[in-house]
Amino acid sequence: MPTYDLGLEHVSLAFATKNIFTDVTQGVFEGDRIGIVGKNGDGKSTLLHLFKGTQEPDSGRVTMRNGLTFGMLDQRDPLDDNATVREAALEGREDYEWAAETKSREIVEALLGGISLDAKIGSLSGGQRRRADLARLLLKDWDILALDEPTNHLDVVTIHWLAEHLKNRWPSGQGALLLVTHDRWFLDEVCESMWEVHDGVIDPFEGGYSAYMLQRVERDRQADVRETKRRNLARKELAWLTRGARARSTKQKFHVKAARELIADVPPVRNTLELKQMATSRLGKQVVDLIDVTQIFEHAQGEADIDPDVAEMEASASRVDVVPAMYAEPQAHGSVEVAVDDLTDPRLVDAGVPEARQAAQAARQAEEESHESGGDADESTPEVTSAARKVTVTGRKILDDVTWLIGPGDRFGIVGANGAGKSTLLKILDGTITPTAGHVNIGKTVKFAVLSQRLDELEKLGKYKIKEVLSRYKPSYIVDGKETTPGQMMERLGFESAQLMTPIKDLSGGQKRRMQLLLILLDEPNVLIMDEPGNDLDTDMLAVMEDLLDTWPGTLIVVSHDRYLLERVTDQQFALIGGKIRHLPGGVQDYLDMTEAIKNGKDPFADENAGKAGKGRKNSDAGDPATTAPSVGGAASSPSTGDSSSASTPKLTGKAFHDASKRVSAIERKLAKLEEQKADLEAQMAAHDPSDYEGLGKLNEQLQSVTDESESLEMEWMELSEQLE
Repeated sequence: MPTYDLGLEHVSLAFATKNIFTDVTQGVFEGDRIGIVGKNGDGKSTLLHLFKGTQEPDSGRVTMRNGLTFGMLDQRDPLDDNATVREAALEGREDYEWAAETKSREIVEALLGGISLDAKIGSLSGGQRRRADLARLLLKDWDILALDEPTNHLDVVTIHWLAEHLKNRWPSGQGALLLVTHDRWFLDEVCESMWEVHDGVIDPFEGGYSAYMLQRVERDRQADVRETKRRNLARKELAWLTRGARARSTKQKFHVKAARELIADVPPVRNTLELKQMATSRLGKQVVDLIDVTQIFEHAQGEADIDPDVAEMEASASRVDVVPAMYAEPQAHGSVEVAVDDLTDPRLVDAGVPEARQAAQAARQAEEESHESGGDADESTPEVTSAARKVTVTGRKILDDVTWLIGPGDRFGIVGANGAGKSTLLKILDGTITPTAGHVNIGKTVKFAVLSQRLDELEKLGKYKIKEVLSRYKPSYIVDGKETTPGQMMERLGFESAQLMTPIKDLSGGQKRRMQLLLILLDEPNVLIMDEPGNDLDTDMLAVMEDLLDTWPGTLIVVSHDRYLLERVTDQQFALIGGKIRHLPGGVQDYLDMTEAIKNGKDPFADENAGKAGKGRKNSDAGDPATTAPSVGGAASSPSTGDSSSASTPKLTGKAFHDASKRVSAIERKLAKLEEQKADLEAQMAAHDPSDYEGLGKLNEQLQSVTDESESLEMEWMELSEQLE
């Protein structure tokens, strides 16, 4: 038996209704970077608690090398509500102590930026508490660091920073990391090996998430397991990993040839043309058009119906002793003049104008009193209207003169920092918020459905059993060209038929999230808006959800900090930055390039600004890079790749970049032809007379020549892909 730095020896553990581990022997060596995956409830978090010592096994033992230090980020933080952020997260460090060292300063600014060090822990939001606890942990030196869902509540920029921090935290071969997360990009970026926790055992795999998927598919194929649905989902995800944007833009963690063989018979994840045609027949040509939209917030702090990210950021910024942020999100400020006949005008109310909110509240009270009395409003009710007038609204512009066109079948992903206003954008799209200026045109046939971060919709159904809820819907639906019942769709989302009698209130967080999605799809919307849909889902359930969305024939708008999910389920990605919606032709990496340029004091939109100035366009905000670039409207009016990626210094630029991109496309076409030639030669050899050695030899030479050419092109493809990264 190997001698682990930290390990389990013949450990078994069972809870009342489930065996978690059965005679498990597994452990951690110095230098390990291990990602842990598995279904919710299969024991990932329990495994970390066994290592930490807060969970005792039923049998077996947990071993630890003498003097080893173990730090763990739990899903529930141990912070004292009455302590200040300085006391709890910085453990009393003064500013000069944490700011003097580069490593500690980066940690504090990345995780506590915008938060007052004098604020009480009990006054922080859930996301701020999470970041404070993570900062506390990372500021200490640990031999082994265990992180349970560390990316929760972090935006894309901070997730990218955390990945870099963990990769460089220890020298090679030193320290150890245990990572439980549903963020598959993060697993691929940080981890060098994987553990899959399932059915009471821990299966180890070499490499990151991509390599794990390859080995898992190969293992399932060789064993001919009966879990056909699970295997097919894994193969489909591997196909996307190999063919998709990530495979073309990042270094592969597995051999291209082996992956191609495993997914040779897997069709593309989506038939985009067919889905577009179906969506157009359901929606017509117009879905949602934002025309010259500006949204300003002039509100009292903490108003619930204003974007919570925005309210949180502004509330923190008003306090003293606020930590400077690692990345200061560009903001647009200004004023808009609104002509109104009534102070209860929704443009003023939704902009948070205090006078308008008071008038709207008075109007609601008058209406309620009238309803209770059973008659018209009393003549003595205060008048809440006023003569025609112009009101100037001044404040932060969440959207600044944005035009964005969303058509039938469009699948758009939206990324942005916490506080950028993503939730506000979604509310403007579905008509919940009336913009301060501009127009939102919604197609007549549009039927919205919103998968929000909250589960309020399910709370109203808490006392009902799943079967009772499903009985309210149609008996059958057409999914992927096949007739499907609600019960079958439920099983497809990971539920068992035995759970039909389970009350909604008794479902776990992940099960409620899946049930929320199921009920939305059963309502048959044609425009689906999803706000952080990956919350509470494990990697397998994320693959199930993505597979279901692949066949959904409607318009899809997704906001997520999970870049893997965002690029997987959407065809185009956009960033909300500085009040503008910017197209990201290169995916989320383009957004990270923009933010990196801004952090370094550069203007990533300088080319656009120069172009506007050259055309003589007047722009009063020319000094602010966040407010000068034009908004975009769908793929047709999106900025070019060269414009949006100017934030970084790519390995290839200009004509060289263009030529390399063309060469990559040519190689992919050539590889496809070579694969066909190889298949044809192999078929000829199989049918050839086995006694004709000379003929077989010639065929084998041809096959070897094609194979050598294919491998050479694969190497060139990988090298060019890295230069285009």
